[in-house]
Amino acid sequence: MRKLIRGAAPICLANYKHGSDRWVDVTHVDKEQIRQCLQTMQDTRCAYCEADISTPGHSHIEHFRQRRGYPQGTFEWNNLFHSCCRDEACGKFKDNCPPYDHRDLLKPDEDDPDDFLVFVSDGTISPLANLNDQSRTRAVETLRIFNLDAQNGALRAMRRDAIRPHLKTAQDLMGLALAEDLSPDEVATFLQDEIQNTEHLPFSTAIRHTLSNSRSV
Repeated sequence: MRKLIRGAAPICLANYKHGSDRWVDVTHVDKEQIRQCLQTMQDTRCAYCEADISTPGHSHIEHFRQRRGYPQGTFEWNNLFHSCCRDEACGKFKDNCPPYDHRDLLKPDEDDPDDFLVFVSDGTISPLANLNDQSRTRAVETLRIFNLDAQNGALRAMRRDAIRPHLKTAQDLMGLALAEDLSPDEVATFLQDEIQNTEHLPFSTAIRHTLSNSRSV
């Protein structure tokens, strides 16, 4: 999960009103317009797990607050994200959870997940240390409700595999630094360049955290 910047609402949403229209009434053309606006915000990555959703049929328009509990948000632009279609994680998993307080979840266009979560090179995600009680609850509930940190889940393995080649780069740089073939400033520059070059990739937050933390190893 990463911080997202939400742009202007798609014009087509103004054609639908809660109480007189349903989500099934949204036309294919209008849904494509919504998807394009969501892609501008998210690129081709799931809003929650950051997996690639560029393949047709691998994503859906997701209501952050569930329609069954918050029907007035059906056509609210701020309530829409693009999610992967995994049953075991993200939007679909959330919508099958028992009742919870939506205010306990991190909303990536409003909250910065970097303030709550740390991604580790083995593919796991944990709440940051030293969070206050409220922030820790939000971190824990976000991981639970979206099932982002299942210990033996596919997402953990996918993050680990995405991290591995970049972790190898960082380890090689550390080895060169220890051998005094590179200065600390040169290592820092190489790592920062690597972070910038991977910003567009799936699971870029996990890659960035791993590379950033490698500086202190």
